[in-house]
Amino acid sequence: MASSAGVSSSAPRPRIKSGVAPLRAGQGSSFLLRRLHSLCGIFPIGFFLLEHFVSNAFATNGPEAYGHQVKFLTSVPFLTLVEASFIWAPIAFHGLYGLWIWWKGEANVAYYPWSGNWLYSAQRYTGILALAYMGWHTYTMRFTGLHLIGNAQMSFAKVQAELQHPYAVVFYVIGITAASWHFSYGIWLFCAKWGITTGERSRRLLGAVCFLLALGLIGAGLYTLWAFFLPQWQNEWLRMPAESGALWNAARNLIA
Repeated sequence: MASSAGVSSSAPRPRIKSGVAPLRAGQGSSFLLRRLHSLCGIFPIGFFLLEHFVSNAFATNGPEAYGHQVKFLTSVPFLTLVEASFIWAPIAFHGLYGLWIWWKGEANVAYYPWSGNWLYSAQRYTGILALAYMGWHTYTMRFTGLHLIGNAQMSFAKVQAELQHPYAVVFYVIGITAASWHFSYGIWLFCAKWGITTGERSRRLLGAVCFLLALGLIGAGLYTLWAFFLPQWQNEWLRMPAESGALWNAARNLIA
């Protein structure tokens, strides 16, 4: 017995690998839901995000160019049906199921501060921030104040009026940053989960590309945001009619 105990006590302990658990496909219905969650993050949500960056970039050409772009987008036939099918429903599924994944996640950067764990946590928290920002941005732009359908020429002024509030500027910066990072790293996760990048080298190269994409989107978004503060267009928001809503009337009172 003594000999057996001695052998047991001297047996080497299993080594714990650094990093986080490998990507998991899930089991049963979880496999399908995670695949759909990953797919709709690229299409249609990712495509919508890129289109949104491009459309908003027209603000750098001034209020008239921005208004023309908004008029084009709001004149799409069956607009509400298209938005509900390809924007609102996918975002609701991706966001709510993403919250469920976050709630059941295993990341713990306090005890396992490896890069993979940090990226996992950053993906979850940027997703929450982006979802909150999109909800707030959609509500203020589409469902409060002056309705842009039929008043597209006032779209630049409406965004500019909202940005008179410092908290709105901060939230825009946070939202742009969070959405850019979440989408860019989401591409990396999508390619890994769907077997597009199968080797360590290909994943590393795609990671660098996705990092540059995130920086590019953040830069483009912040540059577009800055357009609403350029001196030559600074007073566009003062042309908003009195019935535009309480938010814009409050903005007027700030400088009255």
